Amino acid sequence: MKGISIDERAIKFAHYIINSKDTVRGTAKIFGISKSTVHKDVTERLKKINPSLAKEVREILNENKAERHIRGGMATKAKYEKCHCLSIDNK
Repeated sequence: MKGISIDERAIKFAHYIINSKDTVRGTAKIFGISKSTVHKDVTERLKKINPSLAKEVREILNENKAERHIRGGMATKAKYEKCHCLSIDNK
């Protein structure tokens, strides 16, 4: 992300989150930036740069936050199903 300003970076993250509905963690992984940087860019800096874009991103982040316990449960279920299947196959 070298060569672009912080404002441009925040807008780029915002557009990515809006288009993909991805999480802060997922966005950070795609762009190779820390989660803290992505979060600060799209929550604090973006408000000053483009409030309407910040509002759209905030809605997606709130949706992700509301769904995270469900996603976590699904991931745990998949993990244990995979683990259980492997132990059955090995017997």
